[in-house]
Amino acid sequence: MQLLPTQDEVLALLRESGALRNGHFEYPNGLHTDEYLQVALAMSNYQTAKILSVGLSRKLRENTEIRAILSDLSVVCPATGGLPVAYGIGEALRARKVYWAEREIEGGPLQFRQFHEVVKGEKVVLVDDILRTGTKLTQLKALVEECGAEVLGLAVMVHQPYPGCAEFDPLYKLATLNTTYWNADECPLCKKGEPLTKVLV
Repeated sequence: MQLLPTQDEVLALLRESGALRNGHFEYPNGLHTDEYLQVALAMSNYQTAKILSVGLSRKLRENTEIRAILSDLSVVCPATGGLPVAYGIGEALRARKVYWAEREIEGGPLQFRQFHEVVKGEKVVLVDDILRTGTKLTQLKALVEECGAEVLGLAVMVHQPYPGCAEFDPLYKLATLNTTYWNADECPLCKKGEPLTKVLV
């Protein structure tokens, strides 16, 4: 496998690790689908995490502006799903710092912990494991910019967009999953009586 794995190689790694699986799933928003992705399962294996992190870091290095400031670059992610990706990318890029934002209460705003926040003029890349709706990453981008930092791009392991997913430019990704989603009353798997598994995002 090359330092920059192909989409097929990435999807194969995700399947081998159990991160990408087929079946009949219901997401928290009520949509049904025939495949489910949980990148954390892949990132829990050190070798797989290293391959994916190095691969995504290579995508970022293709940007001349990012490549020129690696020692001053910081990585920012939403907790908790983005943390393994952020530290993997941070190590591969030898970035300056890793930050994360979290919610104190369910449904509350993303925020940095006290004394652990980006500063005015800092250049950052946002990272996460999956881009589905883009809601959390849109909030994270706004939070970073409110602090006066400059967002140079967004990097995710996999782009698996819901209908109406937010758009980011530039967007760096290792693979795209064009997953089909159905409302429960239109789901062909429900009509076949396939067992349903409710999943967390």
